[in-house]
Amino acid sequence: MKYKDIRLRALEPEDLGLLYDWENNESYWTISNTVAPFSRFTLKRYLENSHRNIYETGQLRLMIDYLPDKATVGTIDIFDFDPFHKRAGVGILIASEEYRRKGLASLSLKCLTDYCFSTLQLHQLFCNILANNCESMDLFKKQGFEQAGIKKDWVKTSDGYLDEYLFQLINKK
Repeated sequence: MKYKDIRLRALEPEDLGLLYDWENNESYWTISNTVAPFSRFTLKRYLENSHRNIYETGQLRLMIDYLPDKATVGTIDIFDFDPFHKRAGVGILIASEEYRRKGLASLSLKCLTDYCFSTLQLHQLFCNILANNCESMDLFKKQGFEQAGIKKDWVKTSDGYLDEYLFQLINKK
């Protein structure tokens, strides 16, 4: 899937090193609900099974390529896919600071939203954003997501607990 300067693509075996680095970067663990590192073996098995479709697994991870630099800059995920209720969660990571605040997350989210609403025929998308992640809230709001709720003291951190906001985007078509 291509949209302007980005391409969302399936995982490839060559992505193992990037996934290993990103999944084991402790600074991302709070936002991804990770509490332990992933082994290369585990990630390799994940890659080997990534050909299974979203209806089997309930999730889909796509790599974000920035076409002008021929660089893979992050991932965007569909999770908690529910084909009966026609909804799914969305998560996004632009891994390198060098590629943040350049609009790549917005382009990726727009591309994924179009795919979810037109190809998967979803009725709604949702995301969960920690209260201290203003950039993510701004990103999702700009794409039309609306705050639907607050989960108080939802995520434990080394500094205490953080609220988590629920955002939704309803497909009006």
